[in-house]
Amino acid sequence: MLWEAALRGAQEVIVLKPSSYLGYQLKYAALHGAHRFDEAIEAFEIMLSKLDNAPDTQLRKLRQQYSSLSEADSAIRKAIHTQFDNAPLRLIDTTAGLLCDREAQICTFKLSTEYKGLLSLIINHAEIQVEPIKKVVESYFCCVMLSHRWEGNEPLLYDIKDKVVYKLNPANGIVKLQSFCKTARDTGYRWAWVDTCCIDQKNNVELQKSLNSMFDWYRHSALTIVYLSDVPPSSQSGALAKSAWNTRGWTLPEFLAPKIVLFYQNDWTLYLGDSSPNHKESVTIMQELKDATGIDTLALTDFRPGMTDAREKLRWASARVTAEQEDVAYSLFGIFDVHLPIIYGEKKQNALGRLLQEIVAQSGDITALDWVGKSSEFNSCLPADILTYQTPPCALSSLAEDDIQASVSELQNVVDIDVALNLYSQLDNLGVPHFMNRRLRLPCIVFSVTEVRRSRAHDQEAYFAYEVKANGIRDLLITTKDKLARFSRARSTLQTFLLVRPWHPELLELPDTADNSHWSMSSWSVRESVSRDSRSVFSDETGRTGLQSRALRLIVRLGQPFRAFLLARQRDGEYKRIASDRDIIAQVKDVASSVHKMHVRTLEIS
Repeated sequence: MLWEAALRGAQEVIVLKPSSYLGYQLKYAALHGAHRFDEAIEAFEIMLSKLDNAPDTQLRKLRQQYSSLSEADSAIRKAIHTQFDNAPLRLIDTTAGLLCDREAQICTFKLSTEYKGLLSLIINHAEIQVEPIKKVVESYFCCVMLSHRWEGNEPLLYDIKDKVVYKLNPANGIVKLQSFCKTARDTGYRWAWVDTCCIDQKNNVELQKSLNSMFDWYRHSALTIVYLSDVPPSSQSGALAKSAWNTRGWTLPEFLAPKIVLFYQNDWTLYLGDSSPNHKESVTIMQELKDATGIDTLALTDFRPGMTDAREKLRWASARVTAEQEDVAYSLFGIFDVHLPIIYGEKKQNALGRLLQEIVAQSGDITALDWVGKSSEFNSCLPADILTYQTPPCALSSLAEDDIQASVSELQNVVDIDVALNLYSQLDNLGVPHFMNRRLRLPCIVFSVTEVRRSRAHDQEAYFAYEVKANGIRDLLITTKDKLARFSRARSTLQTFLLVRPWHPELLELPDTADNSHWSMSSWSVRESVSRDSRSVFSDETGRTGLQSRALRLIVRLGQPFRAFLLARQRDGEYKRIASDRDIIAQVKDVASSVHKMHVRTLEIS
């Protein structure tokens, strides 16, 4: 009634002063308040024309207080395209049941009350208001993503293109699609996305872009619905843990990426009857997922993509399966925040090798090299199968601070301090581990192998056992599927071996690396800066004393057991890692006398 009275008043002003802008200004305000936006915009346009054609200069200047329709529309389009930066290429309109590309989505928006109301609002200001535009656009275009496992005949893009989803024959995967769209619509969302039919699987360019962007799409979704087709209605706690959904490769990033998730049983009712808005906030459900996956609760509820804890993330994915063998790697691109070419047909070892190579290249983290099993054809320092990461590396004990101090005191009168300082300096100047053309350049401490001898008494089924002796290292027994040539210094052979300790700068106890097993490339700038400072004060007595202390502490740490690689030299001078069926744990015999036998090198391993 209020707006109707205002509209009558505006109409009276128009009749009395038809050439004035004022009546149309009042009419616009009344119609906008009544949410009659088409009419409000029409009245606004007439008002602007009255101002543009006003004989009075001062009246024409009033035109500057408003924006034109084209300016407002352009600002809205800009906000839409920003929204599309993190949105799928196609979405299903859950109201109409139609698959829409981006232009179709924009056309639908322009016909909506939301668009017209926004346009009517922002034209009434001289400066375009960004925040109201952003808020409306984000609210309108937000979408619901589906996480599920493919089963049987899933509908593809060409099965639903130009068709109303709700009118399709409800068979096989169509039923799931229809139920998902209805659930998304009933939850209050206009747009929905399903990997089966919203991607053109036959378009390689689109497929590659979609797979590289999918993590971000889930990350920015308003809601991700997880459909558990094998969890019956009214299931008790524990059913989720047993679901095959937990065993699929792609469902890992689909769950970790989004902030809001709801689990649905096979009849599309909420799991455990939990009607809360976000199951990531359910202690019961998250504990069940933690027990089932071994993933920490914080990672489940607030995951952040990147290189941190690389090996742990590889463990999460190690037991999962994918329909396409290359997807064991491709499904992890978003988790590690890497963008690499999608090359179906390259085979699993190559796809995994490229991912692991990128992890080492970007982070310098070599924990991905901690594995036992079969070597990859991509590079011998990498595993042939992600399954090898399922077993955590052997835990090595660390010295307590009191023990370190006691050992340092003992070494002060035993170790040649200049030799210790020289070793410290060499290690301090080592470069970063990196791959180039599938070859790993690995900084390491090298121990020359003096003998490799077959030990038939320790042979196992499908494995050969070898006794390995190296300078300064306690004798080792290594089992491998590789048949090695017998080697000794006294016996001339074409192949020689090295036992190496991959280098990690945490042993230098510099800031940002000490006591940080998850070292990253960002540590290098800090490390190099500190190293320069250390060298600059080397001549100062106080600085030299501190450096001597760190050098001796390094020697103590080098005396502890460590994971070693056995490398075989090839004819071209490169090295290959000899894969073992268990961790090779080595230790120097006597740290004081072994300092001279530690050689610092960067080896190229193929």
